Amino acid sequence: MKIGDRYKCVLKWFDENMPVAETELFYGDPFQLIVAVILSAQCTDKRVNMITPALFDRFPDALSMSQATHEEIFGLIKSCSYPNNKAKHLRGMAEMIVSRFGGVVPSTREELTMLPGVGRKTANVIASVVWNSPVIAVDTHVFRVARRLGLTPGARNPLEVEIRLTREIPEGVRPRAHHWLLLHGRYICTARRPQCQACGLKSWCAWYASHGEKIS
Repeated sequence: MKIGDRYKCVLKWFDENMPVAETELFYGDPFQLIVAVILSAQCTDKRVNMITPALFDRFPDALSMSQATHEEIFGLIKSCSYPNNKAKHLRGMAEMIVSRFGGVVPSTREELTMLPGVGRKTANVIASVVWNSPVIAVDTHVFRVARRLGLTPGARNPLEVEIRLTREIPEGVRPRAHHWLLLHGRYICTARRPQCQACGLKSWCAWYASHGEKIS
């Protein structure tokens, strides 16, 4: 199958079968989304959503979090992975938003990646979810699903996957496409035991074409 035809089929299936695709993280504004995404690194959204209500109740905005101590933040997020580093990043991120951006979360990827704890993937998530920017955030799920489906042949790392997906997926579709691939990877195309028999994309999946019989 030609790569262009594969994209058309996959995107059409998602559009018809997953018309609503959005983040599963709970947040009230751009600042809270940054906090939640930072916490979600190597941690489940379910766990993050258990942590953030008390954290946001105590520190609802950048100013209040910038004035918190490391210990205060750590105490509220200690049940997530790498809480020490994340507490440091959260405090530093909040301080920079206050000191450099006047308390307002920046809207460009270039400015977002200046914030402690905010890399390219996190910046793309924020830009996509909050401002509907035509960017693709590539996490482990998106990376795995895009490669298995055959959407990014030869791509060796998340940046190469992002570049290929961005080139092939229309601008207006990209914000949803990120969540399509992510949610599909989270619930169907899982890392260890992909549920191929329950997958509506197997007709166009390069991985299933070569492995499907073995796992049927």
